Amino acid sequence: MNWAKRIFLFIAINLLVMLTITLTMTIISRAGLLPHLMYGGMDYASLLVMCACFGFAGAIISLLTSRIAAKWAYGIELIDMQRPQGAAEELLAATVRDLCNRVGITTMPQVGIYPSREVNAFATGPSKSRALVAVSSGLLETMDRQGLEGVLGHEISHVVNGDMVTMTLLQGIVNTFVMFLAYAGAFAIENALRGRDSERRGGGLGYFGRYMLINVLETVLMLFAAPLLYAFSRWREYRADRGSAKLYGAPTMIHALESLMGYRNAVDKQHPAFAAFKINGGGQGLLARLFASHPPLEKRIEALKRLG
Repeated sequence: MNWAKRIFLFIAINLLVMLTITLTMTIISRAGLLPHLMYGGMDYASLLVMCACFGFAGAIISLLTSRIAAKWAYGIELIDMQRPQGAAEELLAATVRDLCNRVGITTMPQVGIYPSREVNAFATGPSKSRALVAVSSGLLETMDRQGLEGVLGHEISHVVNGDMVTMTLLQGIVNTFVMFLAYAGAFAIENALRGRDSERRGGGLGYFGRYMLINVLETVLMLFAAPLLYAFSRWREYRADRGSAKLYGAPTMIHALESLMGYRNAVDKQHPAFAAFKINGGGQGLLARLFASHPPLEKRIEALKRLG
């Protein structure tokens, strides 16, 4: 995604959030709850700035440390792109180098392998010049050359599209307004409870009670906001599939996805590792679809076939 589209997405999401907040505040006002919100003189502008600082700080720190965290969490061993060892490393290095030449990436990403029987691959990093592409040993053992090209084309497309940065912006916006609404909601609830007893003295819910209430509200609000993040995640997977299809042809990406389906059919469909990893979509049912980071393999294949 180029910068113009990224800025447009950022503005559009903010406008949507502001529209939602305006609508919510209108409903609250007409319900007669506004005095409880304003009780005590809460400075909502300052609160929003504070929440934005914390919300974006967490997302940005996560992005900046994503390569280090991934290498530590997965035990990734980086390969020497100039002197790869063995046929598997040579094929991996050559394919990534070819893809970078095709898309115009001048700074090669770090490329690594991590020990796992899962058939998996992912890309992370804060920018195209500081990206990491990692594949599992299980993928190298399972995939043929064409399948590997499709998978790596998909991951390089994530890097080219700037999906990690865009996801960080979206996560920062969600974090900001979840935190803001949780604090504002806790403030309103505490004032409503205090207003029921005009003789009540002291600090309302108290520090611990207020802290617990804010955490509960943040958890509930994040559950409601999560489908938005997952919907964007599924959309970017379709886009990365199309990016891979443009690089090596739709049949190559379709072959890669069909290979993954073969792996899926060879194991229990409810295997927790396969349900959680970064290639296949979620299971059946509304909740599974709403909270799936990847679309089902069947739908991804259908979308590629429609490209002709």
